Amino acid sequence: MSDYHCLWQGEDQFGPISVVEDNDYRLLAFGDNDEQSKQLKSAPHIPQHTYVQAMLLSLLFIKPKSAIVLGLGGGALLHSLKHYDPAIKLTAVELRPQVIELAKRYFRVQPSKKLQLIEADAMKFLAAGDHKRCDVIYADIYTDAGIDEQQLSQVFIDNAFNLLKADGLLVLNCWKEHSRDVELLARLQASFADVYACLTSGSNWVVFAAKQPGILRDHGLKVGIDELSSRLDFSVSRSLTRFGPWL
Repeated sequence: MSDYHCLWQGEDQFGPISVVEDNDYRLLAFGDNDEQSKQLKSAPHIPQHTYVQAMLLSLLFIKPKSAIVLGLGGGALLHSLKHYDPAIKLTAVELRPQVIELAKRYFRVQPSKKLQLIEADAMKFLAAGDHKRCDVIYADIYTDAGIDEQQLSQVFIDNAFNLLKADGLLVLNCWKEHSRDVELLARLQASFADVYACLTSGSNWVVFAAKQPGILRDHGLKVGIDELSSRLDFSVSRSLTRFGPWL
C-alpha cells in the first residue's frame, strides 16, 4: 500500500489495524496488503469490492425492512443498504471496539434510530437470540488470516436460522475454496429450503440461503436488474452472470 497515506495505525488484542487513503479511496486494513474495507470517498454507498456487490444481489429477492450485518469493517454494506432504502432498520455487530470507533471516525458510519452498532462476538449475539427476527442476515466475519470458520459451523447456521423471519434470507461471504465444501452445503440444505451461490471475480463465494422455497431464482431476473442497479448506483449484472443454485 505504498501509494496510500496513513491516517491511523495501531493494534488491539486481535492484531494490527490501519486506515490509509489516497485522493480517491479510503481503506481499512488488518495487515500488510490487506483490504478489509474500501470506500470511494466521493460516494461511500458504491461498494468497491465485488463480494459486497454480490451480497447485495439479495435485494433482487427480498425487500428487507430489517437486516443484521455481522462484521462491520468500514461499513460498506451499511452504506449501500441505507442508500437503497433509508427506512431499513440495520444492526451491525462487531467484535473489535477499535473497528467501531474507526468506522465512525473515518468511514462515516454513524449510529441513528435506523442504525444500531453493537460491540459483541457474533456467535454469542446470535446464540442469545435477544434481537427481533429480521429479514436478512449478512455474515462477513473476517480477520487478517481470512474467514472466521465459526461462520460456517452448524451452531452458527442454526442460530442465524432462528433469528430470521419465516421468509428470511442468510447471506454468507466465503472464499472460492468453500464452493467445494460439501459439508457446508449439507448443513445449509438441512435447515434452508433453497441454497444459491455466486462466484465473484475476486474469488469470493457468496452464499444465499432462503428459509422458504421459491424466494431465490435464477430466471426472469433481468426485469429487476435495471431498477436495482439504479437504486444502488452501480451495475449488479456482473455478479448476476455468476449466480445460480449451489448443487
